[in-house]
Amino acid sequence: MFRFFSRVRTIVSSELNSLLNKAEDPGKMLDQFIVDMKNDISEVEAAVAKQIASEKLLKKQLDESTQAVTKREEQAMVALESGDEDLARRVLEEKTKQQTHASSLQVSYDEATKLSSELRDKLREMKDELRDMTMKKDSLKARNESAQARAKVNRSLSGMDSGAKSGFDRMEEKVMRSEAEAESSEELRSINKTLDDDLAALTTKSTVDSELEQLKAKMAEKKASASE
Repeated sequence: MFRFFSRVRTIVSSELNSLLNKAEDPGKMLDQFIVDMKNDISEVEAAVAKQIASEKLLKKQLDESTQAVTKREEQAMVALESGDEDLARRVLEEKTKQQTHASSLQVSYDEATKLSSELRDKLREMKDELRDMTMKKDSLKARNESAQARAKVNRSLSGMDSGAKSGFDRMEEKVMRSEAEAESSEELRSINKTLDDDLAALTTKSTVDSELEQLKAKMAEKKASASE
C-alpha cells in the first residue's frame, strides 16, 4: 500500500540533483512520480474507507453486546425477585459470556479506531506531499530545462574554444600577415620609385647641359665669323 510513499520524501528532498544523476528524463520522471503518488493515494483512500466501515461495524457489535450484558443483568434481577434462583444463575452465565464477548469486541474496536486514525493521518500526509510535489514540479522542470540549456551553451562554447575560435584566430593572423606583406611591398615600391626618379632627373640634366654647351659653341662660332 505504501510502497511508493516510503520513497516519496527522499525524491522530493533531493529534488533535481538526484534525477540528473540518473540516465532518466527528469521532466518525464516528475510527471510519473505525480501519477504514482495519486494512484497510491487512491489505494490508501480505499483502505481508509474499508477500515472506517470495519470500525463502524465493530462499534455496532460492541454496542449490541454491551446492551445484551445490561439486559441479562436486568433479567437476572427479575428472576431473583420472582424467586427463581436457577433461572437467575443461567441468565448470569449468559451475561458472563456476553461480557467476555463485549470485552473482546472492545479490544478489536480500540485497535480498529487506532488504525483508522493512523490511516487518516497517513492519507493526510500523502496528500500534503502530493500538493508539495505538484507545486514543485513546474519549478523543477523549469530548472532542469535551464540546466540543460546552460549545458548545451557550455558545450558549444567549449567546441568554439577548441575549434571555431582557434580557426578564427588563425584567419586573423593570416590577414594581419597579408597586411604586413602589402605594407612592405608598398615601401619597397616607394624606394624603387624614388631611385628611378633620381636617375631619370640626372639623365635629363645631363642632356640639357650637353645641349646648352652645344648652343654656346654655335654662338661662339657665329661671333668669330662675324669678326672676320
